[in-house]
Amino acid sequence: MPWSTPTLREVRQTNRDNLAAYLPGADATVPNSVVRVLSEQNAAGAHLNLLYLDWLARQLLPDTAETEWLDRHGQIWLGGRKPATYAAGSLSVTGTAGVVLPIGTTFAATDATVYEATESVTLSARPTPIAVTAQTPGAIGNRDLGTTLAISVAIAGADASATVLQLTGGADPESDDDLRSRVLLRIRNPPMGGSATDYVQWALAVPGITRAWVAPLEMGVGTVTVRVMADQLRASNQGFPTQEDLAAVAAYIDARRPVTVAEFYVLPPKRYGLSITIRNLSRDTPSTRAAIEVALRAMLMERAAPGQTIYASWVAEAISAILGEDHHDLDFGNAVMPDAGTMAVLESIFYV
Repeated sequence: MPWSTPTLREVRQTNRDNLAAYLPGADATVPNSVVRVLSEQNAAGAHLNLLYLDWLARQLLPDTAETEWLDRHGQIWLGGRKPATYAAGSLSVTGTAGVVLPIGTTFAATDATVYEATESVTLSARPTPIAVTAQTPGAIGNRDLGTTLAISVAIAGADASATVLQLTGGADPESDDDLRSRVLLRIRNPPMGGSATDYVQWALAVPGITRAWVAPLEMGVGTVTVRVMADQLRASNQGFPTQEDLAAVAAYIDARRPVTVAEFYVLPPKRYGLSITIRNLSRDTPSTRAAIEVALRAMLMERAAPGQTIYASWVAEAISAILGEDHHDLDFGNAVMPDAGTMAVLESIFYV
């Protein structure tokens, strides 16, 4: 029989019944009597203990554990939560030709995020690129192309502002949901010395990598192909990883893979853009359209994979679940991927 934690009222009543049964003459129903006060106080303490045991039971299992305890499960099974990464890239700086911006020159954004030059450059008559790295980890360090940053300490002959050419790669620490998924994947799939799941777990252990798929023998006998996505780290590119990301995954796997594998490849999925046309949308408002886009992206995040067909029913289900949508007509057939390495992403939504 499953356990059901009694309410405070039930515990109090049980206490009174026990006093009546085991202490003849004691009446715990009389308000403000000593017996009643002691009975209520004891029941309150017992109920707190029951609530604590309820909470503790949730923490002892990784699928229900809260952040602090989930970190302990992650440390035991995986070596810990994946840390935040630092955004890096380059800025365009201008000023008098011949002026030197030394390594360590700092630039600041309007939100006080600081970036430090990782090289020394000499200004020319044209805008000069300079490599920088964010001093604060996380997605806060990412900046859009063309964003203006200010030099923190004025340098004679250098203009006070710089323009972002590229500043990407900053990712927040691994989320609870992602860490929980990795812990459960590890528990359900013990290391097997190079099984397909081992490769997935190795890829997901690299900071910034959020999804991974493995295809044994795809490139021939003795080969393993791993495809990965970095959904937060490369959000500006729909999550598709850069060559640097792929190299990091390859290096991590190479240090752990069995020597019996002749060749292994780490690749990004090939992009397959979905164009979806929605007709006769009921309650066609900006908020409904925004919610539909969010729902479709969430559906693809859950279901899309290299080679995976995207079914019209999945699209219709995601749209129909939106609060405020009553009915719609969908112009979308099943999207069949052209090969095993191609994956669907949302490209556009048309409303007619």
